[in-house]
Amino acid sequence: MSETNEITVYSDYVCPFCYLGRQSLAEYQENREDRLEIDWRPFDLRAGKRGPDGEIDHDADDGKDEAYFEQAKQNVQRLKEQYGADEMSLDLSRDVDSLDAQVASFYVKQEHPDQWLDFDVALLEALWEDARDIGDVDVLADVAEDVGLDPERIRSVVADEEWRERLEAQFAEAREAGVTGVPTFAYDGYAARGAVPPAQLRRLVEGTE
Repeated sequence: MSETNEITVYSDYVCPFCYLGRQSLAEYQENREDRLEIDWRPFDLRAGKRGPDGEIDHDADDGKDEAYFEQAKQNVQRLKEQYGADEMSLDLSRDVDSLDAQVASFYVKQEHPDQWLDFDVALLEALWEDARDIGDVDVLADVAEDVGLDPERIRSVVADEEWRERLEAQFAEAREAGVTGVPTFAYDGYAARGAVPPAQLRRLVEGTE
């Protein structure tokens, strides 16, 4: 494998396995001499349930029944214990739409890349540790201000159709790249899907056991 210090991560903030996958990545990073930069690529888990008015239609059939969610809850609990994610307070977040959060995060990644990781981590913690609704622009503005970003600029970006269109193009790119679920970790032409353990991330990046 070629040497690169960047790992691509396709994810959506409302995915519990994306939060847990980042916990696994952080654990792998702790034992790695050279830190990997994260190239975040947005993915829209709510696309099939979002109506033309932007509201989430919880009755829309996305192929995920109660048995699916019960199994997902069990998997989340198992991974919480495995990765020591004691701060995680939610098992699933079925009512939150992350579209506005992803617009804000994409803007920060493009315009304030040095602050993006702090904002990204803060969004994950706001939802999964503090049970805050990151679909609420007031929450997004608060999170932005906490990491040194202009909250009013975040409000305006979230309402800006041009930034939404640019984000939609990113969603399309993810689909064209063959990404069908998140988290997906990609490195040097190889990929691993799901909240895989640190050892699997090491094999992905280093090609070693």
